[in-house]
Amino acid sequence: MLSRSSQYCFLVFYCFLFLLFSCQKEDYSLPAQTKLNVAFGTDSLQKMDVYLPAGRNINSTKVMIMIHGGAWSTGDKSELNVYIDTLKKRLPDYAIFNINHRLSNGTTIFFPTQENDVKAAIEFIAGKSGEYNVSQKIVLLGVSSGAHLALLRGYKHNSSGNVKAIVDFFGPTDLIDLYNNPASPFIPPSTIAQIVGATPTTNLTLYQESSPINYVTAQSPPTIILHGGLDPLVSPSQSVSLDNKLQMFGVIHQYVFYPTELHGWSGPNLTDSFNKIEVFLAANVN
Repeated sequence: MLSRSSQYCFLVFYCFLFLLFSCQKEDYSLPAQTKLNVAFGTDSLQKMDVYLPAGRNINSTKVMIMIHGGAWSTGDKSELNVYIDTLKKRLPDYAIFNINHRLSNGTTIFFPTQENDVKAAIEFIAGKSGEYNVSQKIVLLGVSSGAHLALLRGYKHNSSGNVKAIVDFFGPTDLIDLYNNPASPFIPPSTIAQIVGATPTTNLTLYQESSPINYVTAQSPPTIILHGGLDPLVSPSQSVSLDNKLQMFGVIHQYVFYPTELHGWSGPNLTDSFNKIEVFLAANVN
């Protein structure tokens, strides 16, 4: 028969276990939450929309960060709002962060401002992982120039290994080639120079350091690339070059090519894109 002191110790122990598992259950039953225009910097464009799923927890709730397009000089996170509900349904175990960044203006804001803003946003999210009850397992999804920024971040600045996969919708991968071989007159070399703040002749290093293809290694995160064959803004050759580089280094990747699509698409091919993205992430992000 246990002594009174032993009985008291067991009572305290079981009370502790009850409180511990009660707290865990309470955390696990957190409701879905949306936070719009959360600032991650002092500039008016350094804001993000946050979509936290119900039942999230810091161990298993992954993070998807979305980066809009617009040739680094226009565009807004609201352009990707149309995909939020689809991603919520397909990826219920993800928290979604849809971010803005400062835009090149041809006078005071040039590269690598956008790259630095993506870095700041990721660091902000990582710092809030405890408050938001999400993990630090990150997937980057970008469209056009946003895909360029996603690739650049995932390949160039991933020493921590937190970026687990990248979704690349027709992103530029080699800015020197983009400058020298424009896909069409819509983005002439002069426009690229105005955005970057230099030409390859005046600042070759900046172009090299801003090209994701130069940072591919065997440790690069799994990448799914999607591109239209009739893209008038970013030549499919940009994605072909990345596909070849990833293959050369043995990086897990998939290149999805839609021969008749332009710079973005809808309908059955968009559904197919999300089907392939869902399967790719399920296989490569744990």
